Amino acid sequence: MAKKRPLPAPKPASSDKPATLKDLLSPDIVEKLNSQAGELKAAEEKRKEQQRLEAAEARKAEQKRLDNDFGHLLEQSLKDWKKYK
Repeated sequence: MAKKRPLPAPKPASSDKPATLKDLLSPDIVEKLNSQAGELKAAEEKRKEQQRLEAAEARKAEQKRLDNDFGHLLEQSLKDWKKYK
């Protein structure tokens, strides 16, 4: 004979959810926090874009310096001078 399994306890109603911080704060404070978060994200994007532009500018300047360096150009050129006879 099979044993009867106990029925699981019914879950509490969804209205019994614990209060969240968003629920406890006033709407104007939540709005201020959201706007501040947006401003911080925009500032971070601007900073990253500025770093990317500076890195690209530095690479371009380094490449220009290397293009004017005869030793570097000689190292990078083909070593088979017989083709140019």
